[in-house]
Amino acid sequence: MTLPANVPGIHHVTCITGDVQKNVDFYVGILGLRFIKKTVNFDVPDTYHIYFGDYLGTPGSAMTFFGWPHLPWRPAGSGQVTVVSFAVPSRSLEFWSGRLRQLGVEFTRATRFGTDTLVLKDFDGIQVELAGEASDERWKPWPDSPV
Repeated sequence: MTLPANVPGIHHVTCITGDVQKNVDFYVGILGLRFIKKTVNFDVPDTYHIYFGDYLGTPGSAMTFFGWPHLPWRPAGSGQVTVVSFAVPSRSLEFWSGRLRQLGVEFTRATRFGTDTLVLKDFDGIQVELAGEASDERWKPWPDSPV
């Protein structure tokens, strides 16, 4: 096996959700990610494993969740991802601000690593950031997105 000369970034991030439908409502309905697929956790087959990403499911755009509704709630930082940042075109931050306001999603504005960012939380309390960046041609928008 030949390894790549460089690693361009992460393939995906996996988190836990207590409510699969609310999770889909947030990541597809609010953020406009594509629902890529639903499988099961191979170690715990009665647990859903759901995948979101860009139009093609490009590595680096993918975010997955295990649906474990019976786990006790834990504060941020207790063995789970605490912050997920999505790069969005900087010129789209005003659009996102308006969309979030219209949908009643609470958010704040911040500067993180010199980048203008909108900070919100998903239904499980995971901090989600929309970071205004220069356009990146690696990601393919989902043409049928609700956004």
